[in-house]
Amino acid sequence: MKPVLLLALGGAICAAALFTHSRSRSSEPVLHVRNTFTFTLPHSYATMFPLFGAARERVWSSGWHPAFLYPTPARDSAGMVFTVAHGYTRSVWVNTAFDTRTGHVQYVSVIPNALATLIDIQIQAIAPASTRVSVTYERTALVPEANDHVRALGDHDRAAGPQWETAIHDYLKRT
Repeated sequence: MKPVLLLALGGAICAAALFTHSRSRSSEPVLHVRNTFTFTLPHSYATMFPLFGAARERVWSSGWHPAFLYPTPARDSAGMVFTVAHGYTRSVWVNTAFDTRTGHVQYVSVIPNALATLIDIQIQAIAPASTRVSVTYERTALVPEANDHVRALGDHDRAAGPQWETAIHDYLKRT
């Protein structure tokens, strides 16, 4: 598929269409990458935990614009389902854990025929006014043609910890 045709398909295309114009690598295995980063912020667990829900993340993560399908109106809860636009593609996200008791938040995201992502977040109070956050990204190409994209996303994920820490800290300073 030529890039010009992508415009005609609009929102119905998936990221895999971006890869189909390259030569087929069907005999190549798909790539899986896993990266974890951890940071600690001088804020209470009660302040920090809600910031990792998809709706609440909008206050500290510029460019994060989930479109909620469930629940409506949007609120952070286990089982929430939403989409996120990425240019001409759209990923589907499902929250598989949002447990305030254990500090566990988890999302699964899929761009059909391109990649699947698991984001696992562990939030832990380490003092009354100090919270540690550990984020693990696992990305898997669904077709070999997406391997380069998954590799690039993995490189980005590996370096994302300081960005998350700064964005959350800056937001909490303003509130």
